[in-house]
Amino acid sequence: MAYTIKKSILYIMLTALAVLCLFPFLLMLVNATRSGNEIMTSFSILPGKSLASNWKVVMDNLDIARGFANSLFVAILSTALTSYFSALTAYGFAFYKFKGNKIIFTIILIFMMIPSQLGMLGFYDLMTKMKLIDSYIPLIVPSIAAPGTVFFLRQYVLSVMPRSVLEAPRIDGAGEFYIFHKIVLPIMAPGIATMAIGAFIGSWNSYLMPLILLNNSKKWTLPVMVASLNSVKDISTNIGATYVTVAISVVPIIIMFCFCSKYIISSISAGSVKE
Repeated sequence: MAYTIKKSILYIMLTALAVLCLFPFLLMLVNATRSGNEIMTSFSILPGKSLASNWKVVMDNLDIARGFANSLFVAILSTALTSYFSALTAYGFAFYKFKGNKIIFTIILIFMMIPSQLGMLGFYDLMTKMKLIDSYIPLIVPSIAAPGTVFFLRQYVLSVMPRSVLEAPRIDGAGEFYIFHKIVLPIMAPGIATMAIGAFIGSWNSYLMPLILLNNSKKWTLPVMVASLNSVKDISTNIGATYVTVAISVVPIIIMFCFCSKYIISSISAGSVKE
């Protein structure tokens, strides 16, 4: 009886937490259908009647399809680079003993603790000298170096793959890249998928770096376009349109999370096991 009561209380608490987490999404969808004056003067969880006018403001002032395509292009490429090269690096640190292994890995851990904003001015200066301003290259290529992802995948592969798995193909004469692509990569897939979700969301939602590096409005990513609505007309007109754009921008994140979320708990649990 006591166990049933505790279990019921736990389910009630989890349900309440789920509702609390989903409430901002509901509010976002509701405000997308309300006018700016209604949003600023009253609170409601009931849909309004201004969705069409809000959508018209978006279409009149933003090329949302182009922004969507730009964000997808950057997010997909940066996620692919992060996932592949971080997995390759993690595999090297986990199963190859070379001089300086621990020192280099310690440096990676240190870089994890340094906020990326501290290097922003230096990075912008470097990109200016390399004439890469107003290009997607600075938004995509640096994703190869992802210290947090390397650390997680190293711990993950050490916990799920014994070293003996690599001995048989090496005896048979298989090359190291062949072993990585055919044996190691499939085993690391759950951990890679987990980190890919975070990498995609981070790249999709990135605002400050695209704002600084991209001057041509046709190259703007969706977050930069959403922010530009703040300067369109007056706030009472564009605030509802902003909610519409934000609601649209969340769709790819939800889709990716739904397809990859099954890997999160299993990979984090496995990756948390100590070496």
